[in-house]
Amino acid sequence: MAKNKILYVCQQIMPYLPENEESALCRQLSQAMQERNNEIRTFMPRYGCVNERRNQLHEVIRLSGMNLIINDDDHQLIIKVSSIPAARIQIYFIDNDDFFARKAVLTNEEGKEFEDNDARMMFFARGVLETVKKLQWTPSVVHCHGWFSAIVPLYLRKVFHDDPLLGGAKIVVSLYEDKFKQPLNSELATKLDNEGMGDENIATIATPSYENLMRFVIDKVDGVVAGSANADKALLDYAREQGKAILDYQPVDSEDFYDNYDRFYEELCK
Repeated sequence: MAKNKILYVCQQIMPYLPENEESALCRQLSQAMQERNNEIRTFMPRYGCVNERRNQLHEVIRLSGMNLIINDDDHQLIIKVSSIPAARIQIYFIDNDDFFARKAVLTNEEGKEFEDNDARMMFFARGVLETVKKLQWTPSVVHCHGWFSAIVPLYLRKVFHDDPLLGGAKIVVSLYEDKFKQPLNSELATKLDNEGMGDENIATIATPSYENLMRFVIDKVDGVVAGSANADKALLDYAREQGKAILDYQPVDSEDFYDNYDRFYEELCK
């Protein structure tokens, strides 16, 4: 029997996107936790620059076809899957032509962040959680990597809090050196409120900067991980002040690296 059921919600994973600190960790952590007798489901967006033929993505018809309403507009949810044979893991992809057909990740060719990144991240978060419900799978831990996955905890705490599959999960967020430069759409708070996320602290993201968004998210989670040596120190200090469980940064080549993650999940789920 699996020790824990861990849902990884990732902004990026290698080999589907170029290797960096975050994409490598998401790839390796999924495999390492599965090898430690945890049951894993891993999700990322199907950005338009992900090569479907090379990575052998295929649509999962039984999971696709749902329409999600984001900011009063209908968007079709398409689920694709790919396997990493060497790791014996599957990666699920959230896809939609309106949000992910463009041949880019989060910025355009000039490095400017897309103006609809707020709606894209809302669709991604909703898509992951609706798919997990369709899978009839109950995670004990939901671990979010990268700011693009950051509103998953808000949905879990405010929209799915009484769902029998999702409501009891412990929530973890990893902080990386991946800040966005310009605040997200100024209507983000209103859009989230319309999703059923009425919250007394919603004014925290009246200006949705990276720092304000992550503070708002940290209030909703059980644990915070420093995924990078350059993760925002002020946010980590804030998490400590709020009494959150903390896994401090450690080099990936440290002897107990993956065992420390495994123990962190175990402690959260006690």
